[in-house]
Amino acid sequence: MIRRLGMALALMLALLLAPTARAAELTLAEVLRSSSTHAPQILEAMARQRQADARALTAQGQFDLVFDAEAQARPLGFYDGVLTEVRATRPLETNGGSIYGGYRLSSGNFAGYDGKSVTNQLGEVRVGAVFSLLRDRMIDERRGRRELAEADIDLAALDRDLIAIGVQRRAIEAYQLWVAAGLRVATLRELFDLAQERQASIDRQIELGARPAILSVENRQNIVRRQALLVRAEQDLTLFANALSLFLRDDLGQPVVPDAKRLPQHMPEGVKPRLVDRQEAMSGRPDIQALIARIDQNTIRARMAENELRPRLDLRAEASQDIGSGSPTRSPGEALFGLRFSLPLEQRAAKGRIAEVAAEQDALSIRLRFLEEQVGVEIANLRTQMDGAERLAALATDEAALARRMAAAERRRYTLGASDFLIVNLREEALADATIREIDAIYRSAAARAELVAAMADRSQLGI
Repeated sequence: MIRRLGMALALMLALLLAPTARAAELTLAEVLRSSSTHAPQILEAMARQRQADARALTAQGQFDLVFDAEAQARPLGFYDGVLTEVRATRPLETNGGSIYGGYRLSSGNFAGYDGKSVTNQLGEVRVGAVFSLLRDRMIDERRGRRELAEADIDLAALDRDLIAIGVQRRAIEAYQLWVAAGLRVATLRELFDLAQERQASIDRQIELGARPAILSVENRQNIVRRQALLVRAEQDLTLFANALSLFLRDDLGQPVVPDAKRLPQHMPEGVKPRLVDRQEAMSGRPDIQALIARIDQNTIRARMAENELRPRLDLRAEASQDIGSGSPTRSPGEALFGLRFSLPLEQRAAKGRIAEVAAEQDALSIRLRFLEEQVGVEIANLRTQMDGAERLAALATDEAALARRMAAAERRRYTLGASDFLIVNLREEALADATIREIDAIYRSAAARAELVAAMADRSQLGI
C-alpha cells in the first residue's frame, strides 16, 4: 500500500514538474471549417436560399386544388327555392386549362327562367375540363411564374456559393496575415534577445577594462530600438488576431481570438491550385453560372410574352348526371362541348414586352461574354503572379540562409575578439531584415495561390 502511494506521489510530482505541453497549432483547415459553418455572411446566404425555396412553394401553390361551396335561398317571395352547390377545381400543370367536379342539390320552387338550378331529388353530379388550344397551351402565367421561381432557387444557391468563396478567401488571407505577423514577432524577439544577452557580456568586459564604457550605452540604444520594433510587431499581431476571430468561431458561432501560442513555427503552404483548362475554370465560377441562369430566366419571360400574342381558343368538355326521382328530362346523363375564342386586335402590350425581353437578352449575352473574357484574363494574371511570387520566395529564402550564415560567423569572430560591435550589429539586423523579407515573400506566394484558387472557384480547396 505504501509502495503504491509512493508511486502515485512520484507520478503526480512528475506531471507537476513536466514542462507545459505546447498548444496545438491552429491550422488553415480548422479556420476554413469554422468559417464555412459559422460565418454570418454564409448563414445569411443560406437563409436567402430557404427564402427562394419558399417562393417556389408559393408558385407551386397556384396549382393547388380549390374547394368552393355556395348556398342560396329565398325566404321571401312567391318562389322558395333553395340551392346548394360544392365544387373542386384543380389547374392543369401541363396546360393552361383546368379540371373540375361538383355536386348541386336544389329544393322548393324555382321560376321558369331559373330552370337550370333545379335538380332531381338526390342532386346532380358534374365533372368537366377546360383545355387551352392556342394561348396558354405551352406556357401560361402560372407555369411561367413557377419556372421562374425554380430558377430563383438555382440563383440563390449560386449566390450562396459566390458569397462562401469570398468569405473563405478572406479567411485564408486573415489566417496568413496572422501567421506572418507571428513569424515577424518571433524574428524581432530573437533580435531583441540577442542584444539583451550581449549587454551582460559587454558590462562584464567593461568591468575588466577590455571594452570602453561607451559601448554599453551604444548597445542599450540598440536594445531600445529593437524593442520598439518588437512592440510594433506585437501590436500588428494582436490586430491580425482580432481580424481572424471574425472567421474562427466556437460551436455557438461566437468569435474566438486565437492565442499566440497556437501560431505555427513556419508559414503553412496553404491551398494548392489545380491545373485545369479554361472551360473547366469557367464552369466552376458561380458568377458566370448565375448569369447563364438569368439568361435562361429571360428566355422564360420571352416565351410568356410570345404566348400573349396568340389568340385564345379554349375547349370545354363537361358531363353531368342527375340522381334520384324527378323530371324525366333531367334523368338521362348529359354531355356538353364548347369553344371560346378571343383575339386582342392591337397587342401593343405583348409586343412591348417582347421587345423589352429581347433587349434584356442582348444585354445579358454581352455581359456574359465580357465576364468570361474578364475571368480568363484574371486567371492568367493570377497564374503569372503566383509563378513570380514563388520564384521571389525561393530567392528570399536563399538570401535569408546566407544572411544567417554571415551573422553566425560574425558573432563567432566577435566572441574571439576579431570583430567589433558595429559589424556584429549590422550583420544581425541584416539577418532580421532578410528573414522578414523571406516571411513577406512566402506570404505573398501563399496569398497568390489562394487568390488563384478563389478565382477558379475550387470548392474543395476552399473547404466549401
